[in-house]
Amino acid sequence: MEQLFEQWAGEPCLRKIQLTANGSNRLYFRLEGETKSCIAAVNRNVRENESFFYFADQMRQRGVNVPEVYAISDDRQTYLQQDLGNVTIYTFLNSRESNGMDVNEAMRDLYRQAIDQLVVIQSTCRDIDFSHAYPRAAFDRQSLQWDMNYFKYYFLRLFHIPFDEDLLEKDFQRFIDYLLDDDCTFFMYRDFQSRNIMVQDGKLYFIDFQGARQGAPHYDLASLLYSSKSNVPEEMRKELLEYYLDRRIARYGEMDREAFKKKYYAYVLARMMQAMGAYGYRGVIEKKEYFVKSIPFAVENLRHILETVELPVEIPHLQSTWQAICQMPEYSATKERLRVSVFSFSYRKGIPFDKTGNGGGFVFDCRALPNPGLFDEYKSLCGRDAEVIEFFEQHPETEDFLEMVRKVVGFSVERYIEKGYTRLMVNFGCTGGRHRSVYCAEQVAQYLHRNYDCEVVLHHLEYSKL
Repeated sequence: MEQLFEQWAGEPCLRKIQLTANGSNRLYFRLEGETKSCIAAVNRNVRENESFFYFADQMRQRGVNVPEVYAISDDRQTYLQQDLGNVTIYTFLNSRESNGMDVNEAMRDLYRQAIDQLVVIQSTCRDIDFSHAYPRAAFDRQSLQWDMNYFKYYFLRLFHIPFDEDLLEKDFQRFIDYLLDDDCTFFMYRDFQSRNIMVQDGKLYFIDFQGARQGAPHYDLASLLYSSKSNVPEEMRKELLEYYLDRRIARYGEMDREAFKKKYYAYVLARMMQAMGAYGYRGVIEKKEYFVKSIPFAVENLRHILETVELPVEIPHLQSTWQAICQMPEYSATKERLRVSVFSFSYRKGIPFDKTGNGGGFVFDCRALPNPGLFDEYKSLCGRDAEVIEFFEQHPETEDFLEMVRKVVGFSVERYIEKGYTRLMVNFGCTGGRHRSVYCAEQVAQYLHRNYDCEVVLHHLEYSKL
Protein backbone atom coordinates (compact mmCIF):
# COMPACT_ATOMS: atom_id res chain seq x y z
CA MET A 1 0.00 0.00 0.00
CA GLU A 2 2.69 2.47 1.02
CA GLN A 3 4.80 1.74 -2.06
CA LEU A 4 1.76 2.18 -4.29
CA PHE A 5 0.96 5.44 -2.51
CA GLU A 6 4.46 6.80 -3.05
CA GLN A 7 4.36 5.87 -6.74
CA TRP A 8 1.02 7.64 -7.19
CA ALA A 9 1.50 10.65 -4.91
CA GLY A 10 5.19 11.29 -5.50
CA GLU A 11 5.65 11.62 -1.74
CA PRO A 12 5.97 9.17 1.17
CA CYS A 13 2.99 7.94 3.20
CA LEU A 14 3.21 9.62 6.60
CA ARG A 15 0.08 8.20 8.20
CA LYS A 16 -1.99 5.02 7.81
CA ILE A 17 -5.38 4.62 9.52
CA GLN A 18 -7.42 1.43 9.23
CA LEU A 19 -11.11 2.06 8.52
CA THR A 20 -14.15 0.01 9.45
CA ALA A 21 -15.58 -2.28 6.77
CA ASN A 22 -18.89 -3.41 8.22
CA GLY A 23 -20.09 -6.10 5.85
CA SER A 24 -16.96 -6.86 3.90
CA ASN A 25 -13.83 -8.95 4.15
CA ARG A 26 -11.94 -6.21 2.34
CA LEU A 27 -9.48 -4.10 4.35
CA TYR A 28 -9.63 -0.32 4.03
CA PHE A 29 -7.05 2.27 5.07
CA ARG A 30 -6.75 6.02 4.78
CA LEU A 31 -3.24 6.86 3.61
CA GLU A 32 -1.97 10.40 4.07
CA GLY A 33 1.16 12.13 2.81
CA GLU A 34 2.19 15.75 3.22
CA THR A 35 -0.19 17.03 0.50
CA LYS A 36 -2.25 14.05 -0.68
CA SER A 37 -4.54 11.41 0.76
CA CYS A 38 -6.43 8.42 -0.58
CA ILE A 39 -8.31 5.30 0.49
CA ALA A 40 -6.43 2.04 0.02
CA ALA A 41 -8.32 -1.23 -0.34
CA VAL A 42 -6.88 -4.73 0.03
CA ASN A 43 -8.93 -7.63 -1.31
CA ARG A 44 -7.68 -11.05 -2.36
CA ASN A 45 -10.74 -11.63 -4.52
CA VAL A 46 -9.33 -10.39 -7.82
CA ARG A 47 -12.53 -11.03 -9.78
CA GLU A 48 -14.46 -8.78 -7.41
CA ASN A 49 -11.77 -6.11 -7.72
CA GLU A 50 -11.90 -6.25 -11.52
CA SER A 51 -15.66 -5.75 -11.35
CA PHE A 52 -15.15 -2.67 -9.17
CA PHE A 53 -12.50 -1.23 -11.51
CA TYR A 54 -14.72 -1.72 -14.56
CA PHE A 55 -17.89 -0.29 -13.03
CA ALA A 56 -16.01 2.68 -11.51
CA ASP A 57 -14.64 3.57 -14.94
CA GLN A 58 -17.94 3.09 -16.77
CA MET A 59 -20.01 4.98 -14.21
CA ARG A 60 -17.57 7.92 -14.14
CA GLN A 61 -17.76 8.10 -17.94
CA ARG A 62 -21.54 8.45 -17.60
CA GLY A 63 -21.28 11.29 -15.10
CA VAL A 64 -22.02 9.31 -11.93
CA ASN A 65 -20.21 10.50 -8.79
CA VAL A 66 -18.08 7.49 -7.89
CA PRO A 67 -14.52 7.47 -6.50
CA GLU A 68 -11.69 7.68 -8.99
CA VAL A 69 -9.31 4.72 -8.95
CA TYR A 70 -5.79 6.17 -8.75
CA ALA A 71 -3.54 3.13 -8.82
CA ILE A 72 -3.70 -0.68 -8.88
CA SER A 73 -1.02 -3.12 -7.75
CA ASP A 74 0.44 -5.61 -10.20
CA ASP A 75 -1.37 -8.52 -8.53
CA ARG A 76 -4.68 -6.56 -8.68
CA GLN A 77 -5.27 -7.15 -4.95
CA THR A 78 -4.46 -3.65 -3.67
CA TYR A 79 -5.71 -0.38 -5.08
CA LEU A 80 -5.92 3.30 -4.22
CA GLN A 81 -9.07 5.34 -4.71
CA GLN A 82 -10.32 8.86 -4.11
CA ASP A 83 -10.75 9.91 -0.48
CA LEU A 84 -14.34 11.11 -0.12
CA GLY A 85 -14.15 11.83 3.60
CA ASN A 86 -15.95 10.16 6.49
CA VAL A 87 -19.54 11.36 6.15
CA THR A 88 -22.22 9.08 4.75
CA ILE A 89 -25.94 9.81 4.67
CA TYR A 90 -26.25 7.44 7.62
CA THR A 91 -23.56 9.09 9.76
CA PHE A 92 -24.72 12.60 8.83
CA LEU A 93 -28.30 11.94 9.95
CA ASN A 94 -27.19 9.99 13.01
CA SER A 95 -24.95 12.85 14.19
CA ARG A 96 -27.80 15.34 13.85
CA GLU A 97 -30.13 13.07 15.79
CA SER A 98 -27.56 12.54 18.55
CA ASN A 99 -27.29 16.33 18.88
CA GLY A 100 -31.03 16.61 19.45
CA MET A 101 -31.84 18.04 16.00
CA ASP A 102 -34.89 17.21 13.90
CA VAL A 103 -33.59 14.93 11.15
CA ASN A 104 -36.76 14.52 9.08
CA GLU A 105 -36.21 17.44 6.72
CA ALA A 106 -32.53 16.62 6.26
CA MET A 107 -33.44 12.98 5.65
CA ARG A 108 -36.11 13.91 3.11
CA ASP A 109 -33.72 16.17 1.23
CA LEU A 110 -30.82 13.70 1.14
CA TYR A 111 -33.02 10.76 0.16
CA ARG A 112 -34.60 12.76 -2.63
CA GLN A 113 -31.13 13.61 -3.92
CA ALA A 114 -30.20 9.93 -3.76
CA ILE A 115 -33.36 8.97 -5.63
CA ASP A 116 -32.67 11.59 -8.31
CA GLN A 117 -29.29 9.97 -8.87
CA LEU A 118 -30.71 6.45 -8.70
CA VAL A 119 -33.14 7.16 -11.52
CA VAL A 120 -30.24 8.39 -13.66
CA ILE A 121 -27.92 5.50 -12.72
CA GLN A 122 -30.50 2.82 -13.42
CA SER A 123 -30.95 3.88 -17.02
CA THR A 124 -27.73 5.62 -18.12
CA CYS A 125 -25.70 2.62 -16.94
CA ARG A 126 -28.11 0.16 -18.51
CA ASP A 127 -25.88 -0.43 -21.56
CA ILE A 128 -22.82 -1.42 -19.52
CA ASP A 129 -21.25 -4.78 -20.41
CA PHE A 130 -22.48 -6.90 -17.50
CA SER A 131 -20.16 -9.76 -18.40
CA HIS A 132 -17.73 -7.90 -16.10
CA ALA A 133 -20.13 -8.26 -13.14
CA TYR A 134 -19.25 -10.45 -10.16
CA PRO A 135 -20.41 -13.04 -9.22
CA ARG A 136 -23.08 -13.09 -11.95
CA ALA A 137 -24.05 -10.87 -14.85
CA ALA A 138 -27.68 -10.61 -13.74
CA PHE A 139 -29.78 -10.72 -10.62
CA ASP A 140 -31.39 -13.86 -11.97
CA ARG A 141 -32.86 -17.07 -10.57
CA GLN A 142 -29.48 -18.28 -9.33
CA SER A 143 -28.75 -14.98 -7.56
CA LEU A 144 -32.14 -15.01 -5.87
CA GLN A 145 -31.73 -18.67 -4.90
CA TRP A 146 -28.43 -17.82 -3.22
CA ASP A 147 -30.15 -15.06 -1.24
CA MET A 148 -33.00 -17.38 -0.23
CA ASN A 149 -30.52 -20.01 0.96
CA TYR A 150 -28.59 -17.34 2.85
CA PHE A 151 -31.82 -16.46 4.65
CA LYS A 152 -32.68 -20.12 5.29
CA TYR A 153 -29.34 -21.27 6.65
CA TYR A 154 -28.06 -18.14 8.38
CA PHE A 155 -31.28 -16.81 9.85
CA LEU A 156 -34.03 -19.40 10.02
CA ARG A 157 -31.70 -22.15 11.20
CA LEU A 158 -29.57 -19.97 13.49
CA PHE A 159 -32.64 -18.57 15.23
CA HIS A 160 -34.46 -21.92 15.30
CA ILE A 161 -37.42 -20.84 13.16
CA PRO A 162 -39.28 -24.07 12.24
CA PHE A 163 -39.82 -24.84 8.55
CA ASP A 164 -40.44 -27.72 6.18
CA GLU A 165 -37.53 -27.84 3.73
CA ASP A 166 -39.59 -29.12 0.80
CA LEU A 167 -42.51 -26.71 1.27
CA LEU A 168 -40.15 -23.78 1.78
CA GLU A 169 -38.21 -24.61 -1.37
CA LYS A 170 -41.40 -24.76 -3.43
CA ASP A 171 -42.42 -21.34 -2.12
CA PHE A 172 -38.97 -19.98 -2.88
CA GLN A 173 -39.41 -20.99 -6.51
CA ARG A 174 -42.89 -19.43 -6.73
CA PHE A 175 -41.61 -16.23 -5.16
CA ILE A 176 -38.62 -16.11 -7.53
CA ASP A 177 -40.93 -16.66 -10.52
CA TYR A 178 -43.00 -13.67 -9.44
CA LEU A 179 -39.97 -11.44 -8.83
CA LEU A 180 -38.46 -12.17 -12.24
CA ASP A 181 -41.71 -11.69 -14.14
CA ASP A 182 -40.82 -8.09 -15.04
CA ASP A 183 -38.29 -5.99 -16.93
CA CYS A 184 -34.99 -6.99 -15.29
CA THR A 185 -32.62 -5.25 -17.70
CA PHE A 186 -31.77 -2.17 -15.62
CA PHE A 187 -28.51 -1.38 -13.84
CA MET A 188 -28.88 -2.80 -10.32
CA TYR A 189 -26.45 -1.37 -7.77
CA ARG A 190 -27.26 -4.23 -5.36
CA ASP A 191 -26.38 -2.43 -2.11
CA PHE A 192 -27.80 1.06 -2.63
CA GLN A 193 -28.19 2.19 0.98
CA SER A 194 -27.32 5.11 3.22
CA ARG A 195 -23.97 3.72 4.40
CA ASN A 196 -22.76 3.50 0.80
CA ILE A 197 -23.62 7.09 -0.12
CA MET A 198 -21.03 9.67 0.87
CA VAL A 199 -21.80 13.36 1.46
CA GLN A 200 -19.02 15.78 0.45
CA ASP A 201 -19.28 19.48 -0.36
CA GLY A 202 -23.05 19.26 -0.82
CA LYS A 203 -22.80 16.41 -3.33
CA LEU A 204 -23.55 12.70 -3.06
CA TYR A 205 -20.93 10.13 -4.04
CA PHE A 206 -21.53 6.39 -4.38
CA ILE A 207 -19.25 3.61 -3.14
CA ASP A 208 -19.25 -0.22 -2.78
CA PHE A 209 -20.89 -1.02 -6.12
CA GLN A 210 -18.69 -4.02 -6.95
CA GLY A 211 -21.76 -6.28 -6.64
CA ALA A 212 -23.66 -4.42 -9.39
CA ARG A 213 -25.36 -6.40 -12.13
CA GLN A 214 -28.37 -6.34 -14.43
CA GLY A 215 -31.71 -6.55 -12.64
CA ALA A 216 -35.09 -5.07 -11.73
CA PRO A 217 -35.23 -1.37 -10.70
CA HIS A 218 -37.35 -2.10 -7.62
CA TYR A 219 -34.51 -3.71 -5.67
CA ASP A 220 -32.27 -0.66 -5.21
CA LEU A 221 -35.15 1.52 -4.07
CA ALA A 222 -36.11 -1.17 -1.54
CA SER A 223 -32.48 -1.27 -0.33
CA LEU A 224 -32.44 2.49 0.20
CA LEU A 225 -35.78 2.91 1.95
CA TYR A 226 -35.77 -0.29 4.05
CA SER A 227 -32.16 -0.42 5.21
CA SER A 228 -32.77 -1.54 8.78
CA LYS A 229 -30.93 0.94 11.02
CA SER A 230 -31.59 3.92 8.74
CA ASN A 231 -35.05 3.82 10.31
CA VAL A 232 -36.85 5.90 7.66
CA PRO A 233 -40.38 6.77 8.97
CA GLU A 234 -43.08 4.78 7.22
CA GLU A 235 -44.94 7.83 5.94
CA MET A 236 -41.71 9.15 4.46
CA ARG A 237 -41.09 5.80 2.76
CA LYS A 238 -44.45 6.09 1.02
CA GLU A 239 -43.74 9.68 0.08
CA LEU A 240 -40.31 8.80 -1.32
CA LEU A 241 -41.74 5.89 -3.30
CA GLU A 242 -44.14 8.31 -5.00
CA TYR A 243 -41.25 10.72 -5.53
CA TYR A 244 -39.24 7.99 -7.24
CA LEU A 245 -42.17 7.18 -9.54
CA ASP A 246 -42.65 10.86 -10.37
CA ARG A 247 -38.97 11.18 -11.29
CA ARG A 248 -39.05 8.03 -13.38
CA ILE A 249 -42.09 9.21 -15.31
CA ALA A 250 -40.70 12.75 -15.76
CA ARG A 251 -37.50 11.37 -17.23
CA TYR A 252 -38.64 8.30 -19.19
CA GLY A 253 -42.36 8.59 -19.74
CA GLU A 254 -45.52 6.98 -18.39
CA MET A 255 -45.50 3.71 -16.47
CA ASP A 256 -48.01 1.60 -14.52
CA ARG A 257 -47.52 2.97 -11.00
CA GLU A 258 -49.71 0.40 -9.24
CA ALA A 259 -48.03 -2.55 -10.95
CA PHE A 260 -44.64 -1.18 -9.94
CA LYS A 261 -45.75 -0.81 -6.30
CA LYS A 262 -46.96 -4.42 -6.07
CA LYS A 263 -43.68 -5.77 -7.38
CA TYR A 264 -41.73 -3.24 -5.29
CA TYR A 265 -43.03 -4.62 -1.98
CA ALA A 266 -42.12 -8.14 -3.09
CA TYR A 267 -38.58 -6.88 -3.66
CA VAL A 268 -38.67 -5.20 -0.24
CA LEU A 269 -39.29 -8.65 1.26
CA ALA A 270 -36.60 -10.24 -0.92
CA ARG A 271 -34.12 -7.60 0.23
CA MET A 272 -35.13 -8.14 3.87
CA MET A 273 -34.45 -11.87 3.52
CA GLN A 274 -30.99 -11.19 2.11
CA ALA A 275 -30.29 -8.70 4.90
CA MET A 276 -31.43 -11.11 7.61
CA GLY A 277 -29.10 -13.76 6.22
CA ALA A 278 -26.30 -11.20 6.44
CA TYR A 279 -27.26 -10.29 10.01
CA GLY A 280 -27.12 -13.96 11.00
CA TYR A 281 -23.82 -14.67 9.29
CA ARG A 282 -22.00 -11.41 9.97
CA GLY A 283 -23.57 -10.91 13.39
CA VAL A 284 -23.95 -14.32 15.00
CA ILE A 285 -21.25 -16.31 13.19
CA GLU A 286 -18.65 -13.54 12.77
CA LYS A 287 -19.79 -11.77 15.96
CA LYS A 288 -19.98 -8.28 14.45
CA GLU A 289 -22.14 -6.30 16.85
CA TYR A 290 -23.51 -3.82 14.29
CA PHE A 291 -25.29 -6.58 12.37
CA VAL A 292 -26.87 -8.10 15.48
CA LYS A 293 -28.17 -4.68 16.51
CA SER A 294 -29.83 -4.35 13.10
CA ILE A 295 -32.04 -7.40 13.65
CA PRO A 296 -34.76 -5.72 15.79
CA PHE A 297 -35.17 -2.99 13.13
CA ALA A 298 -35.40 -5.61 10.38
CA VAL A 299 -38.02 -7.58 12.31
CA GLU A 300 -40.08 -4.44 12.89
CA ASN A 301 -39.91 -3.59 9.17
CA LEU A 302 -40.97 -7.13 8.30
CA ARG A 303 -43.84 -6.96 10.78
CA HIS A 304 -45.11 -3.74 9.21
CA ILE A 305 -44.95 -5.11 5.66
CA LEU A 306 -46.85 -8.26 6.62
CA GLU A 307 -49.55 -6.18 8.32
CA THR A 308 -50.04 -3.74 5.44
CA VAL A 309 -49.12 -5.46 2.17
CA GLU A 310 -50.84 -8.36 0.41
CA LEU A 311 -48.68 -10.10 -2.18
CA PRO A 312 -50.35 -11.43 -5.36
CA VAL A 313 -48.47 -14.74 -5.12
CA GLU A 314 -49.26 -17.89 -3.13
CA ILE A 315 -46.34 -18.62 -0.81
CA PRO A 316 -48.03 -19.85 2.41
CA HIS A 317 -45.07 -21.65 3.96
CA LEU A 318 -42.68 -18.78 3.36
CA GLN A 319 -45.28 -16.43 4.83
CA SER A 320 -45.47 -18.66 7.91
CA THR A 321 -41.70 -18.35 8.46
CA TRP A 322 -41.98 -14.56 8.20
CA GLN A 323 -44.79 -14.60 10.78
CA ALA A 324 -42.71 -16.82 13.07
CA ILE A 325 -39.83 -14.33 12.90
CA CYS A 326 -42.18 -11.53 13.97
CA GLN A 327 -43.24 -13.62 16.97
CA MET A 328 -39.71 -14.30 18.22
CA PRO A 329 -39.68 -13.45 21.94
CA GLU A 330 -36.35 -11.62 21.59
CA TYR A 331 -37.96 -9.14 19.20
CA SER A 332 -41.53 -9.03 20.43
CA ALA A 333 -43.47 -5.87 19.62
CA THR A 334 -44.67 -5.71 23.23
CA LYS A 335 -41.74 -5.77 25.64
CA GLU A 336 -42.81 -5.40 29.25
CA ARG A 337 -40.78 -7.56 31.62
CA LEU A 338 -37.07 -8.00 31.86
CA ARG A 339 -35.91 -11.32 30.41
CA VAL A 340 -32.74 -12.73 31.99
CA SER A 341 -31.10 -15.43 29.89
CA VAL A 342 -28.88 -17.66 32.04
CA PHE A 343 -26.40 -19.87 30.18
CA SER A 344 -24.03 -22.64 31.18
CA PHE A 345 -21.26 -23.32 28.69
CA SER A 346 -17.91 -24.97 28.08
CA TYR A 347 -14.85 -22.76 27.66
CA ARG A 348 -13.66 -25.29 25.09
CA LYS A 349 -16.54 -24.15 22.84
CA GLY A 350 -16.37 -20.45 23.63
CA ILE A 351 -18.49 -17.88 25.44
CA PRO A 352 -22.13 -17.71 24.21
CA PHE A 353 -22.89 -14.83 21.86
CA ASP A 354 -25.68 -12.37 22.67
CA LYS A 355 -28.09 -12.61 19.70
CA THR A 356 -30.17 -9.68 20.98
CA GLY A 357 -27.32 -7.28 20.24
CA ASN A 358 -27.27 -5.71 23.71
CA GLY A 359 -23.66 -6.71 24.17
CA GLY A 360 -23.81 -6.52 27.97
CA GLY A 361 -24.36 -8.87 30.87
CA PHE A 362 -21.98 -11.12 32.78
CA VAL A 363 -19.57 -14.02 32.25
CA PHE A 364 -18.59 -15.90 35.40
CA ASP A 365 -15.67 -18.31 35.32
CA CYS A 366 -16.51 -21.31 37.53
CA ARG A 367 -13.21 -23.11 36.97
CA ALA A 368 -11.86 -21.92 40.33
CA LEU A 369 -14.49 -24.07 42.10
CA PRO A 370 -13.99 -27.72 43.13
CA ASN A 371 -14.54 -29.96 40.10
CA PRO A 372 -16.64 -33.11 40.57
CA GLY A 373 -15.80 -34.08 37.01
CA LEU A 374 -12.38 -35.22 38.21
CA PHE A 375 -13.96 -38.11 40.11
CA ASP A 376 -15.22 -41.26 38.37
CA GLU A 377 -18.52 -41.38 40.27
CA TYR A 378 -19.53 -37.95 38.94
CA LYS A 379 -18.17 -38.03 35.38
CA SER A 380 -21.40 -39.29 33.78
CA LEU A 381 -23.54 -36.86 35.80
CA CYS A 382 -24.17 -33.13 35.56
CA GLY A 383 -24.78 -30.15 37.82
CA ARG A 384 -28.51 -30.89 38.10
CA ASP A 385 -28.07 -34.38 39.56
CA ALA A 386 -28.55 -34.88 43.32
CA GLU A 387 -25.11 -36.40 43.84
CA VAL A 388 -23.38 -33.44 42.20
CA ILE A 389 -25.52 -30.93 44.11
CA GLU A 390 -24.52 -32.69 47.36
CA PHE A 391 -20.85 -32.51 46.31
CA PHE A 392 -21.04 -28.73 45.93
CA GLU A 393 -22.95 -28.29 49.17
CA GLN A 394 -20.06 -30.00 50.95
CA HIS A 395 -17.65 -27.34 49.65
CA PRO A 396 -18.47 -23.97 51.31
CA GLU A 397 -16.36 -22.01 48.80
CA THR A 398 -19.01 -22.76 46.21
CA GLU A 399 -21.66 -20.96 48.24
CA ASP A 400 -19.25 -18.07 48.89
CA PHE A 401 -18.78 -17.71 45.13
CA LEU A 402 -22.52 -17.85 44.45
CA GLU A 403 -23.28 -15.28 47.14
CA MET A 404 -21.02 -12.76 45.40
CA VAL A 405 -22.61 -13.59 42.05
CA ARG A 406 -26.14 -13.13 43.42
CA LYS A 407 -25.25 -9.68 44.76
CA VAL A 408 -23.75 -8.32 41.57
CA VAL A 409 -26.36 -9.86 39.25
CA GLY A 410 -29.20 -8.87 41.58
CA PHE A 411 -27.96 -5.28 41.60
CA SER A 412 -28.10 -5.15 37.78
CA VAL A 413 -31.51 -6.84 37.63
CA GLU A 414 -32.95 -4.23 40.00
CA ARG A 415 -31.55 -1.35 37.97
CA TYR A 416 -32.56 -2.90 34.64
CA ILE A 417 -36.14 -3.24 35.85
CA GLU A 418 -36.14 0.38 37.07
CA LYS A 419 -34.82 1.59 33.70
CA GLY A 420 -37.28 -0.50 31.70
CA TYR A 421 -34.56 -2.60 30.06
CA THR A 422 -35.75 -5.86 28.60
CA ARG A 423 -32.70 -8.12 28.15
CA LEU A 424 -29.84 -9.31 30.37
CA MET A 425 -27.48 -12.22 29.75
CA VAL A 426 -25.69 -14.13 32.54
CA ASN A 427 -23.16 -16.82 31.56
CA PHE A 428 -21.46 -19.47 33.67
CA GLY A 429 -18.52 -21.33 32.16
CA CYS A 430 -16.37 -24.27 33.19
CA THR A 431 -14.10 -26.66 31.36
CA GLY A 432 -16.66 -29.16 30.10
CA GLY A 433 -19.82 -27.15 30.65
CA ARG A 434 -21.59 -29.96 32.55
CA HIS A 435 -20.90 -29.74 36.30
CA ARG A 436 -19.81 -26.45 37.86
CA SER A 437 -21.37 -24.14 35.24
CA VAL A 438 -24.66 -26.05 35.23
CA TYR A 439 -24.91 -26.04 39.02
CA CYS A 440 -24.17 -22.31 39.29
CA ALA A 441 -26.58 -21.42 36.48
CA GLU A 442 -29.34 -23.41 38.16
CA GLN A 443 -28.74 -21.80 41.54
CA VAL A 444 -28.68 -18.24 40.23
CA ALA A 445 -31.70 -18.79 37.97
CA GLN A 446 -33.71 -20.05 40.95
CA TYR A 447 -32.60 -17.06 43.02
CA LEU A 448 -33.67 -14.57 40.33
CA HIS A 449 -36.99 -16.32 39.79
CA ARG A 450 -37.79 -16.21 43.52
CA ASN A 451 -36.70 -12.63 44.22
CA TYR A 452 -37.37 -10.47 41.15
CA ASP A 453 -40.25 -9.68 38.81
CA CYS A 454 -38.50 -10.87 35.69
CA GLU A 455 -38.64 -13.74 33.23
CA VAL A 456 -35.75 -16.18 33.66
CA VAL A 457 -34.77 -18.51 30.82
CA LEU A 458 -32.14 -21.24 31.33
CA HIS A 459 -29.91 -22.53 28.52
CA HIS A 460 -27.54 -25.43 29.26
CA LEU A 461 -25.50 -25.58 26.08
CA GLU A 462 -23.58 -28.80 26.87
CA TYR A 463 -26.11 -30.48 29.15
CA SER A 464 -28.76 -30.23 26.42
CA LYS A 465 -26.55 -32.39 24.16
CA LEU A 466 -26.54 -35.35 26.55
